[in-house]
Amino acid sequence: MNYSQFPINELAEIFSKALPLIKKRKFFFSIIYLILVLYFSIPSFNIPWLQYNGTRITSLMEQRALKNFMIYYPRQAWADIDNVNPNLLRAIISMEDGKFFKHKGIDWKELKTSIRLNKRRGRTVRGGSTISMQLSKNLFLSTSKSVWRKGKEFLITLRIEKELSKKSILENYINIIEWGDGIFGIEKASDIYFNKDPKNLSATESARLAAVIPSPLRYDPAANSRYVSRRSSIIRGRLSDVQLFPDDVK
Repeated sequence: MNYSQFPINELAEIFSKALPLIKKRKFFFSIIYLILVLYFSIPSFNIPWLQYNGTRITSLMEQRALKNFMIYYPRQAWADIDNVNPNLLRAIISMEDGKFFKHKGIDWKELKTSIRLNKRRGRTVRGGSTISMQLSKNLFLSTSKSVWRKGKEFLITLRIEKELSKKSILENYINIIEWGDGIFGIEKASDIYFNKDPKNLSATESARLAAVIPSPLRYDPAANSRYVSRRSSIIRGRLSDVQLFPDDVK
């Protein structure tokens, strides 16, 4: 009779039995491993708090601060969404994510169309990111372009849509996005560009602010540029088409 000096390692025994299966289906288990790594790397514990406490420091703010050698650290004054002109919310939705109240974070049809168009043109001419995806990237990720970062962005977006209401998502979005060099959030943007509180913005001013969201470091909402004028004109024509917070969404 053989006596072992050490007790049986049950975990090792299970692993030894599973090893042949893992080797046989190596590709499948590699995908599962990557999914698990991605899932556990997302800031899941921070997301539920966004429903009640808006963030003041974002990943994009930190990135901008580092690029400026910490000479300044961007911060923003929080604006309650109920104290923001509804036309601004309509303007942003109409230009950035027309199906915001219909999808669950990712507009697969729009994403597919964007990928196909960009591939045909050989460059990025159309973005497929929803408001929820943009919020995920700004809050927790960098602006670098990689499959790994995009995968994390997808997972964070799905978690955000699960944990937060559409109203909370939109409120966080307008308070953390970039509207210029060192200008974050609608409170600061409306004050700097139009010397107004967000609730007093006109429809034209709201449209001009929404017009520069794709390129906030390149265009000034208050400047008389062809780009801003053209895009804001398009946005103003769409304002009446946007219904804010329909009854069938939380």
